[in-house]
Amino acid sequence: MANHTTQMPAHPGEIPKPNTAWIWKTFWVITAITALEFLIAFVMPSSTLRNSIFIVLTIFKAFFIVAEFMHLKHETKGLIWTILIPMALLIWLLLALITEGNAIHKAIF
Repeated sequence: MANHTTQMPAHPGEIPKPNTAWIWKTFWVITAITALEFLIAFVMPSSTLRNSIFIVLTIFKAFFIVAEFMHLKHETKGLIWTILIPMALLIWLLLALITEGNAIHKAIF
């Protein structure tokens, strides 16, 4: 299941030291992605490319958080695909509906 192991105490009754390295790694990765988003927000002009980059980076951060804090990274491949495939299909459905809605709106008006 989870790969986050705790160290066994050297003496009975001793409290083991917490293993927080994976939390700090996750913190720095998410901080770096957020800093990149801020850099893009202030450097690039507003465009579809900039919005697409924001969407991709936000989805990447969400998957990273789910993988680390909800321990999805340590589960079986079948469970991972059971969660990811419907999510990908839902995103595809939303994009298709937005595209069709815009096409109908342009055709009518």
